[in-house]
Amino acid sequence: MHKKNKDGKKSSQTQVVKGKLDISKSGMGYVIVEGLEKDIMVRPNDFNHAFHGDIVRVQINKGISRDKRQEGKIVEVAERKQKEFIGNIQMSKNFAFFIPATDKPIPDFYIATDKLNGAKDNERVIVKFISWEKNNKKPIGEVVAILKSEDENDMAMKEILIDAGFPLEFENEVLAEVKKLQAHISREEQKKRKDFRDILTFTIDPVDAKDFDDAISIRNLDNGNYEIGIHIADVSHFVKPGSLLDKSAYERATSVYLPDRVNPMLPEKISNELCSLRPHEDKYTFSAVFQITNRAEVKHTWLGRTLIHSNHRFTYEEVQEIIEKRDGLHAKPLMLLNNLAKILRAERFKNGAINFSSQEVRFQLDEKGKPIGIVVKESKDAHKLVEEFMLLANRAVATYVSKIKINKEPIPFPYRIHDTPDDEKLKPFAAFAKKFGYTFDLHDEAAVASSFNKMLKDVQGKPEQHVLEQLGIRTMAKAIYTSSNIGHYGLGFEYYCHFTSPIRRYPDVMVHRILQQCLDKDLKLDKKMDEHCKHCSERERKAMEAERAGNKYKQVEFMKNYLGEEFDGIISGVASFGFFVETIAHKCEGMVTVRDLSVYDDFRLDEADYALVGLRTKQKFRMGDAVRIKVVAANLSKRQLDYEWVPVSKTATVQNAKIKAKSKQEKKIAATKQISKKKK
Repeated sequence: MHKKNKDGKKSSQTQVVKGKLDISKSGMGYVIVEGLEKDIMVRPNDFNHAFHGDIVRVQINKGISRDKRQEGKIVEVAERKQKEFIGNIQMSKNFAFFIPATDKPIPDFYIATDKLNGAKDNERVIVKFISWEKNNKKPIGEVVAILKSEDENDMAMKEILIDAGFPLEFENEVLAEVKKLQAHISREEQKKRKDFRDILTFTIDPVDAKDFDDAISIRNLDNGNYEIGIHIADVSHFVKPGSLLDKSAYERATSVYLPDRVNPMLPEKISNELCSLRPHEDKYTFSAVFQITNRAEVKHTWLGRTLIHSNHRFTYEEVQEIIEKRDGLHAKPLMLLNNLAKILRAERFKNGAINFSSQEVRFQLDEKGKPIGIVVKESKDAHKLVEEFMLLANRAVATYVSKIKINKEPIPFPYRIHDTPDDEKLKPFAAFAKKFGYTFDLHDEAAVASSFNKMLKDVQGKPEQHVLEQLGIRTMAKAIYTSSNIGHYGLGFEYYCHFTSPIRRYPDVMVHRILQQCLDKDLKLDKKMDEHCKHCSERERKAMEAERAGNKYKQVEFMKNYLGEEFDGIISGVASFGFFVETIAHKCEGMVTVRDLSVYDDFRLDEADYALVGLRTKQKFRMGDAVRIKVVAANLSKRQLDYEWVPVSKTATVQNAKIKAKSKQEKKIAATKQISKKKK
């Protein structure tokens, strides 16, 4: 933005840019603007009602501060990071104040007595931001929930969600909009869709799932091939662009899965009822239907809106048992799908996909949400079967849309991309892997992928497996949404998108809409696609951070029961201040500090070897090493576990350290005496 001078010409005195406000603990603000080398400094008096994390428009001052940093003042709040806050109520005679509990400076809120909703003085509450008009000194809020101190877990999980910027409830206006939606299959809609209701169809989901957003159909064709349909809940039929429901879904952009709850992207009536592909119900779906040979060769692909009727709801465990026993309900089609999935999977790895496997840790909770056990879930054939056909559908949709051009230009579309590994991370990892005898060919991307797969195969069952798998994952770039397609390196796909989970991911909803426009040849180009992709990527990252925080809280809560007890663990990370250990039995990570290790030696970080090394004893703690630890502290508020290293023989180790130190000192004295004799 530029102002015009008296002659009507543009002046460069003022420039307005958009960025994210970061407020330091001292109260000074910095607006982070993409493309600018240095953040723009904003003084507290110039925040113009913006909170930490808000997307703002900032006017850059003409002058530059002493440290050559540009200064500015906020002229507009473009987007609020969060609208709900946790803190305490402070009562006055005719009104109340809300004091947010945060380490970032946020002003107190004014709460009118009729907006307290039963909250009393000093109570812990959740307050919703209502407004902050120019003439008001303080923001205005409303109490939406009172947090009871006896339910620490509930309070902690809500704090995690609010800190990540995810609203806890849906607005009444949004729920009113959802209430009007009907599940009835209209004749008009039937005419627009392909009918799959008479074809064998089933869902395969986790045992505790309530939103079934994908189903698989299968039938034999007269030409000897198979028709396999990947049917996805048609969320875009109900969630219309520009509606309050759509705006709410976009703001969240993803569901968040915490150990004891789901914070959904869409209200329950949509996620668990209207769009959930429940058995024995007719449902609207969007489908990718493939004609496939018994060698898993795709001969024909059809994309479009459909109607389905799920015959059965399987859990992963049920399907796994049928695959292993080769017997049970719909055993023949399930066995066939499993065989085809294995061929598709092998073909992917042959074409450059990387075979990283991951373990999922789930908490067993009692009726109050307290963890009473931890289960490590591994990906088995049943999971891989579903995964492979979802990948096939996602890839088919992205490939189809990529071919649609306007004036020879690709249309704006939310591709899911994954960049190649960063050389700065890859080279030290390759050098580290070589110490274990695994060589990496780094001359091109395909060679790197091939080297990774060979290592991942050869390392199975060996002591270094865990460390090399974890470090290998850390060398990888993060997958994001963008309209600038560069392919998906980890999957080995040239074109890829997210199409298969629109109940829990907003990019899938965007993909459905654009796909239908392409099929109808009625394109409405989204000029803000990059902005939408960036928002969805950021929300996904925040959801992952919230999920990690929730899991960490449960780990600490669980390990509180084992204070003073010893466990075997694996070193999962090293830093200059200590090393992290993950217990083998529970997969709970805690820290052993160098301060606590100082009784044995002075330890220093060797970055190249991912290890802490003792200066005197040369004792080494390397990532991936097996160690014994004792649980010494479990801090729920900090979500932090403190461990103490337990040597195989503590007494022997201390004595050895003392003997070595004494021996070193004696040698030094003897050498001094020898020099003295020579001088004489």
